[in-house]
Amino acid sequence: MESLGLAAAPREHPLTYPGTWPAESGLLDGDRFLPLTRLVHEDRTPVLAIGSNASPGQLRHKMARFGIDSPLPMVKARVTGVDVGVSAHVSRMGYVSASPVSAPGTMRELFVIWLDARQLAVVDASEGVPLPDGNYRRAWLPDGEVRVELDGGQRLPGAHVYVNQHGVLHDGTGAPRRHPGQRALLSELLLTLPRLRELFGVTPEEFCARARGNPALCARGTRLLAEEKLVTRSGLEGYVTQ
Repeated sequence: MESLGLAAAPREHPLTYPGTWPAESGLLDGDRFLPLTRLVHEDRTPVLAIGSNASPGQLRHKMARFGIDSPLPMVKARVTGVDVGVSAHVSRMGYVSASPVSAPGTMRELFVIWLDARQLAVVDASEGVPLPDGNYRRAWLPDGEVRVELDGGQRLPGAHVYVNQHGVLHDGTGAPRRHPGQRALLSELLLTLPRLRELFGVTPEEFCARARGNPALCARGTRLLAEEKLVTRSGLEGYVTQ
């Protein structure tokens, strides 16, 4: 992965969030990103990667914490009906992450990650699914509500996605905004929100340094986003199953 520029993990370098995504489908296998022999894996769970779950470096980091090194297929897909919004919470990893939002008619190139049972448990845990106050819940988006067409043309019957419990940030009109990348997002939020600067400093670097590993401060930042009336619904809450 080093030679492909895919090794860095946003959990270690927050300003790089959502990390580097592969140019093509591939198999994450330890420190290697290899060609895939097939795109559909019926014995695994398909999950739409909206943010850093499409970064091989981030996935490797998550799996390594639990001693899991089994191969993980990552398949490029054209996804219609979902866009990449901004989570309405400050992550203790030091960044403001991405969240899926309902976007009928919008097509984005995303990745489907095919997770075995142990890998799914790790990613669920990383998103806070098992916790009553966790940041995300897993939802099943069926075909018809979202169209997921893989690289080879196969259309999936649906896919799982992680929906933010806090909602998402809006664009000023009430509609969910797109995630522009970490540095651009933090620069804008710090420029327009004096109270956020009081908590996290005046630069994206200061924000990441103060937020990382400080859950109490992150919780205050999350509350501030709601108090500033920047939060709306993603439109996907009705699909949450876990």
